Amino acid sequence: MLNDKSILITGGTGSFGKKCTEIILKRYKPKRLIIFSRDELKQFEMAQQFPNSKYDCIRYFIGDVRDKERLYRAFHNVDYIIHAAALKQVPAAEYNPFEAVKTNILGAQNVINVAIDQGVKKVIALSTDKAANPINLYGATKLCADKLFIAGNSYVGEDDTKFSVVRYGNVVGSRGSVIPFFMKMKKTGVLPITDPRMTRFWITLEQGVNFVLQCLEQMVGGELFVPKIPSMNIMDLAKAIAPECKTEIIGIRPGEKLHEVMIPRDEARKVLEFDNYYIMQPDFRFWNRRFTNHNNGKLVPEDFEYNSGTNPWKLTIEEMREMIKNL
Repeated sequence: MLNDKSILITGGTGSFGKKCTEIILKRYKPKRLIIFSRDELKQFEMAQQFPNSKYDCIRYFIGDVRDKERLYRAFHNVDYIIHAAALKQVPAAEYNPFEAVKTNILGAQNVINVAIDQGVKKVIALSTDKAANPINLYGATKLCADKLFIAGNSYVGEDDTKFSVVRYGNVVGSRGSVIPFFMKMKKTGVLPITDPRMTRFWITLEQGVNFVLQCLEQMVGGELFVPKIPSMNIMDLAKAIAPECKTEIIGIRPGEKLHEVMIPRDEARKVLEFDNYYIMQPDFRFWNRRFTNHNNGKLVPEDFEYNSGTNPWKLTIEEMREMIKNL
């Protein structure tokens, strides 16, 4: 699907963007692959990894999703957009709420408006488990962005641009996440644990990229895709990384949950289940015309909730060690 097409990744120098770039270049022959981000140093470093001399389809655009005018230039003649740009550190968003709103909500609005005006065919946006029943500002801004992207399918009118969302859990080893932190603290002999009961959904970076590209291919616009992925317990993770270390309980931090939810119980009435993923259907009339692409899915029970604490697919300590070994 991506051969001879122009693809743009917002937040393209982040963990997801780099892995997505690597996989696209390995599997496809795009006409252009545009890395759109605001950090010139990260673009410079990424250009060493993916040099123009070897990958002449790559373009590096400095810009911010807050800057609508720059998006008009960047989205010109683009076929597909993968929207990964966000302010995602929970404590930083709590301390700088206006900045999180500007990037995560107003930036999403800019992407939607400019994509429609520039005739982009498909836009798929990355969400997070923290957007389901959010208790922190980051989650609240991402929930708002999710709704903006889904509603974009109604907003588009007679044009052909289609919008969908992918929501998944914690990415194994991503920047600022618990694994690099535990690796660092391992040297001290003590791992700080927020709560021994805490669980999280887990997905590797490669699995996340593969799922996004799969959804980009099959989306008809309006879906919120959720992959079926395993959960892990924080104590098991500590044993997998540093079994020799002591643990110290420090308590749950502000804006944190004991367990994460990707599909709240209140949303179950419109959720379709497939072999490897779920689709949350939109509450829009246009969906009935597109639904036929997903008519092999079955509705989940009304009391269904996709919760990391009750998820039957749990990772063992050995399975976690295997995943961490590849980082």
